[in-house]
This record gives sequence, C-alpha cells and structure tokens, in this order.
Amino acid sequence: MQLHQMISELWPDYGLIDSGHGRKLERYGRYRFIRPEPQAMWAPASADWSADGEFVPGSDEDGGGRWYFERPVPQEGWPLTWDNVSFTASCTPFRHLGFFPDMDAVWRWMRGQTAGMDQPQIMNLFGYTGVGTLAMAAEGAQMVHVDASKKSVQAARANAELSGLADRPVRWIVDDAAKFVAREVRRGRRYDGILLDPPKYGRGPEGEVWKLEESLPGLIADCRKLLDENSRFLFLTVYAVRMSALAIGELLRQEFSSLGGTVECGELAVREEARGLLLPTAIWARWSR
Repeated sequence: MQLHQMISELWPDYGLIDSGHGRKLERYGRYRFIRPEPQAMWAPASADWSADGEFVPGSDEDGGGRWYFERPVPQEGWPLTWDNVSFTASCTPFRHLGFFPDMDAVWRWMRGQTAGMDQPQIMNLFGYTGVGTLAMAAEGAQMVHVDASKKSVQAARANAELSGLADRPVRWIVDDAAKFVAREVRRGRRYDGILLDPPKYGRGPEGEVWKLEESLPGLIADCRKLLDENSRFLFLTVYAVRMSALAIGELLRQEFSSLGGTVECGELAVREEARGLLLPTAIWARWSR
C-alpha cells in the first residue's frame, strides 16, 4: 500500500511560522505561541522567536505541563475563522488551542467527496469542539456530532452559534463513541461519510474505557456496517501513538474489501512558512468511492 501526504497550508488565522529543536512557533490570529513538537528534530530557521505564550511540558510522559505567558492572552479565548466557519481558540491545559489546524486538509477533502450531494448524512466521532462538524454543516451536510465530553459538545454548540450555523441540522450527542455507533447499527442507520479522530486513551461519560489499539478494530467494523454502496467516505486520523499508517490502512482494507472503492493511507503534515518544509503531525487512513 502506497503512502500519501495530506498537507495543510497556512490560512489567514493560522500559520506554522517556524519549527526546530523540538518546538514549533505558530500564529493563531493575532497571537503567537510556542509549543513542544518532538518531530521537529531539525534546526529552526531563526533563533529569535517572539511569542505571546509558550507551553512547557512536564517531566512525566503523560502530556503534563503548563502555559507561560509573556503578554496577556484572553483566558476565555478569542475568535478565529476557517473558510466559512468561526470558532473560539483558547490555551487549553492539554497544550493545544481547542482545535487541530492540521485537519484543514481533511476538512477540504471531505467537502470534495460530498460535493454535489443533496444534504449528505455525515457522522463526526470524537468530534471535540466541532470545527470539522461545522465545516461540513456549512456546506449543507446533515451532521451527527458525537463526543463523550459534555464540555466539548457545549463548546461545539457555542462555535455553531459563533458561525451563524446554529439552525443547521446537527444532532449534538454526548455519548461513548463505540456504544453510540453500535446502537446506530442496531437501528439500521446508514451514513454517506464518517470522520473518526480518536484519542490514544479516553473515558466515556459512564466511565467506559477507550484504548486505541484494543478498541479501534471493533469500532471500524461497526462503522463499516453504517456505510453502503452509495456512501462516499470514512476518514480515520491517529495521533501520538507508536503505530504505522500502513497498519491502520490494512485494517480499513480488510474491513472494506466487500464494498469496493479505494483505501489509502499516509501522513498529515503542516507546511512551515519560514522554509516551506513539512512538519508531520499524524497518520491517517481513508476509504472513499
């Protein structure tokens, strides 16, 4: 199976300015931040980075750490825009800023897969703060947004209000993703497309345990049952695990062998402004017709 690249370019409210020595300098609207980036093993283009804040990781391996600010940054967040979607960015305790800018290439690809369809039925699993959901809703998709975190779903609904999309047909679901999908299978539901962006580890609203390596195959198998010969895509991204794009590509190839279409896999990357180099961020696999 051949590996492919999906590259997110800079956009007006986001840019990867520079990277190197295990860190990256990014632009989020009018604010600049430094965050750790283990894959940036090269030297940065410039040794002089000016930023409003920096996330310094802790000494543990579980993603701990804290933000340090050189200049005031709104604690409640500030608005950003991607294409025709608006949302709130903020400095979260988890080192990111409330959305994942490298998904730009994925959102654009999904829009291309459903172009010309009349109200395609799309499900966003592990939907977080909803930028991907709103990217599709803004183009006429009927969305089902699923996340185990009530706080994340509330943030997603607030982003829908900010985007002027609160009246679009979106079902906002606070639930364990695997349990919800299993129920959809029993109900005989179908979808035109599914986006999955699962964490390495997580818990559902009732304490359900999610471990990527153990839980993903069963979830993919159930997602396959929600797609048919008229469906357009399933897109899976995987972050922060020791796993190969070839492995998740083969998982999809086996599950979707009876459905036709094409299975591909590869890496997500963001293009750096300073030199145009590509910073890898995640692996992905997708089925499409």
